[in-house]
Amino acid sequence: MEIKLCSLIALLGFLTIANAQTVFDITKCGATPNSDITAILTKTWTDACASPTGATIVIPAGTYKCGVVEFKGPCKGPITFQVDGTLQAPTSPDGDSWITFCSFENLAVTGTGTFDGMGSAIYGKQKSKAVVTSRYHKTNWSFNFITNGHMEGVTSKDSKEFHVNVLGCKNLTISKFTVCAPADSPNTDGIHLGRSNGVQILDTKIGTGDDCISVGDGMEQLTVERVTCGPGHGISIGSLGQYAGEMPVKGIFVRNCTLVNTQNGVRIKSWPDQEANDVSDIHFEDIVLDNVDNPIIVDQMYCPSNLCKSKVRNNRL
Repeated sequence: MEIKLCSLIALLGFLTIANAQTVFDITKCGATPNSDITAILTKTWTDACASPTGATIVIPAGTYKCGVVEFKGPCKGPITFQVDGTLQAPTSPDGDSWITFCSFENLAVTGTGTFDGMGSAIYGKQKSKAVVTSRYHKTNWSFNFITNGHMEGVTSKDSKEFHVNVLGCKNLTISKFTVCAPADSPNTDGIHLGRSNGVQILDTKIGTGDDCISVGDGMEQLTVERVTCGPGHGISIGSLGQYAGEMPVKGIFVRNCTLVNTQNGVRIKSWPDQEANDVSDIHFEDIVLDNVDNPIIVDQMYCPSNLCKSKVRNNRL
């Protein structure tokens, strides 16, 4: 009943305020702090996506539990997802990603809130290979096939795996974003990107247990500026070449970044096994390295755990 009432209120608001975005405050749709808001948030997204003038979904201050959700388009208008509270993931959710934004244009994720992946509950278990299973491999959130997107101001905390995964996106800007996870948290890349074009990462602070930023195959025209990294494994292109059919990487610009207390600085890493690939037009400029173990690495024989069959460098840099 509360969800239906929320939809009615939103509809009346839309009818009386022509040409204005509808605002969906989840606490007016039945959500309360310290409760599970998965169903309410999913229904709110459906209503917001149907608004022809666009909509803003507001998660106000407070802590809310949220299960695995996929916010999928196309939508009739632009969507702003404003998070000022804390969203908490299940301890061991199903699926590869906790929160997914997929297949639409004109998305903004804003606010001062936190996406808490609750990874601290399983970090110790991940270190033991005997108990590592796919149920622990959870990205905090994924941007899949988004055109004209912007994320600003929010924090990603203690993801179980990657904090943010970007796939198939065009014209996406991530700014004033914070990533925080312990230095020993396994495979918790801050931002991983692949098969996208025209992405900017600006004025962002990343401290995590793996690469602060990692670039996969098919990435074109990536700008990284004024990013602080540490702890972490640095800023990496790759690893590339592990799988057949990977796409070239080109137009990567990393400028005015600072890496402090990291395992690596900037690096390019590729596997020797598969068909040749191209990595070109790569720029690292004005990088400050402070207490970095391996400042610059170009590794065309990347082969963790000796898994490689070939010893031939196939990727062209």
